[in-house]
Amino acid sequence: MSPVRPRARAVLSLLGGLGPQLLLLLLRPLAASGDCSLPPDVPNAQAALGGLTSFPEKRTVTYKCNRGFVKVPGKADSVICENNKWSELAVFCNRSCDVPTRLLFASLKKSYSQQNYFPEGTTVEYECRQGYIRDPSLSGNITCLQNFVWSKPDRFCKKKSCPKPREIENGHVNITTDILLGATIYFSCNAGYKLVGATFSFCAPVGNTVGWTNEFPECQEILCPEPPKVDHGMIQEKQNSYAYGQSVTYKCMEGFTLHGESSIYCTVKDDQGEWSGPLPQCRETDVTPTVPKSTEVNVPAAKSTAVPRTTPRFHATGTPQGRGSAPSVASTVASDNLYNKEIAFIDSTAMHMRDTNDTRTLHLNAKTLNFFLFNFAKK
Repeated sequence: MSPVRPRARAVLSLLGGLGPQLLLLLLRPLAASGDCSLPPDVPNAQAALGGLTSFPEKRTVTYKCNRGFVKVPGKADSVICENNKWSELAVFCNRSCDVPTRLLFASLKKSYSQQNYFPEGTTVEYECRQGYIRDPSLSGNITCLQNFVWSKPDRFCKKKSCPKPREIENGHVNITTDILLGATIYFSCNAGYKLVGATFSFCAPVGNTVGWTNEFPECQEILCPEPPKVDHGMIQEKQNSYAYGQSVTYKCMEGFTLHGESSIYCTVKDDQGEWSGPLPQCRETDVTPTVPKSTEVNVPAAKSTAVPRTTPRFHATGTPQGRGSAPSVASTVASDNLYNKEIAFIDSTAMHMRDTNDTRTLHLNAKTLNFFLFNFAKK
């Protein structure tokens, strides 16, 4: 290896005395002729560099506005590298209100629909949406204020009103609030009728006005099916059809007795007519005679020793106990020769007479009593 020349040794000594950053800068390859370095700073914006630090001739760099700032319409937002320098760029980002508030009852006029730059003092105008009508006493404008928020809008558009609902035959129209745009009305039918059609209707825009969205329904009468038959029975005054609330009444044929309620009624369940229950029954009439009950007869003691051969004094009452039955009888007999005697008769029932402190009690039916009064007294 040849010895270092004194001149070269002096240059190396000089470079060693420089700082490391300056040394790297000097060692960096020089940009090609015509290239540009980093683009200039622009107020309220950032350049899209893509990680580059050197840009060739005719290269364009675009800027983007910082948050809270908006590009001023018509102003450039990019620079170009020409002759080793960047083109001039004016400030193009400025403070602005956001896009105007969207209103339920109004929309921005078309002239503002594509605009996004609204500097302080900008005024925009609304127009009423379909289904609303303008209130001329109120302003339809809002303004971008100094703090870059919009002024509060008035409610300058009012809802239009739908036509007054017509009546429904055998039904009702239920208005819960009003009949203005957006309102809903409901339909119902009277008892015994069913709804055929829509159950509600909505007030909505129709062209330049408002109207009801659904056709009004009808209320159809509900009829019950043919009345059920009852064995050995028939319907009194039968009709061709039966509506809600009407009834049918049954009667039994001769020789049969009706058990249960004689009438059933046409009712409604799930919009269908059905008969109430249960049905009555016609049962064969029972003709078996009833066995009469015994009758108590109180016979007081008497001092007379002779029994008159005429009809004794007595009082009798009776009510029918059923077909073929004898009446019940209460009788008082005054006769001395009945004292201390017990007499028994066998007829349809037994008769018994006993002494109870000068009062004789006889258990007998009417037929036995007659036998006793008109036969025994003769003995």
